[in-house]
Amino acid sequence: RRPTITEMPKSAKRSRRNANQPQSAAAPYSAKNGSANGGGSNGGGNNNNLISANTSLGQHFLKNPAVVTAIVQKSAVKSTDTVLEIGPGTGNMTVPLLQKAKKVIALEYDNRMVREVLKRVQHTPEESKLQVVHGDAMKTKWPFFDLCVANIPYQISSGIVFKLLAHRPTFRCAVLLLQEEFALRLSARPGEALYCRLSVNTQLLAKVDQLLKVGKNNFRPPPKVESRVVRLELKNPPPPVNFVEWDGMIRLLFNRKNK
Repeated sequence: RRPTITEMPKSAKRSRRNANQPQSAAAPYSAKNGSANGGGSNGGGNNNNLISANTSLGQHFLKNPAVVTAIVQKSAVKSTDTVLEIGPGTGNMTVPLLQKAKKVIALEYDNRMVREVLKRVQHTPEESKLQVVHGDAMKTKWPFFDLCVANIPYQISSGIVFKLLAHRPTFRCAVLLLQEEFALRLSARPGEALYCRLSVNTQLLAKVDQLLKVGKNNFRPPPKVESRVVRLELKNPPPPVNFVEWDGMIRLLFNRKNK
C-alpha cells in the first residue's frame, strides 16, 4: 500500500509569497500520476549524493541522529497518535515517528523533500502509515492531529506558533525545534529582556517548556545561531477572553511600552 499524497491547488501555490493570505484546503493527488511538490526544513537523508539545502526556504537539515532520537523521545509519541510533522525533509524524524505512531501526516513544501521522504519509507512497514501533504504550512488547512513535531524555519516561526495556538480541535502538545532567541521569547517572564507580545500571548494560551538546546553544528548547513526544542501544551479549556481584542491591546501596550 502506497502512502497517501495530497497537494495544494495551483492557485494557492502561486500566492505562496504572502503567508498572511487565507488558508487553502489541500486537494487529492495521485502518486501514480506524478510527483508532488512540497517543502520543509528538517532531515538530512542518507543518500550518497546529499541534497543541498534551499536557504531561501530557511532549510537547515538536522543531521545528528542523537538529537533526532532525543526529540522523538521527548515528544512521547503513543501508538494511537496521529502526528503532524511540519517540514519532514528527507525523513530523518519521520521514520522514527512512524515507528511509534499510528499515522504521520507530513506537511512539506519542497518538491525534492517530498520525493526523498517517500523514498525513505518505500517497501517498508511504515509506508502505509504515512500521508504526505504538499503545501505551504501557513496556508494549508491542517487536519486533526494528536501531536505536532516540527523543525521550523525562522521566517515562519511566529506564524506557525500562533496557528498552533488557534488550532481546533485541541491537540495534546507540539514539540518544536526553533532558533534559540525565538524559543526563549516563548517562555520569557515580565522584566526580562526577551519578554514581548509573543511571550504574553503564548503563555496566555499554553504551557511552555524548554526541553533541549541544539548546537548549530548539528545542522547542515550550520545556521548562524543556536537552536532549542520547546514543548507547547494548550490550556484546556482556553481562557475566557476574546483573543482578537486581547491581542490588539497587547500589541498597543508593547508598541508604547516606554511611554
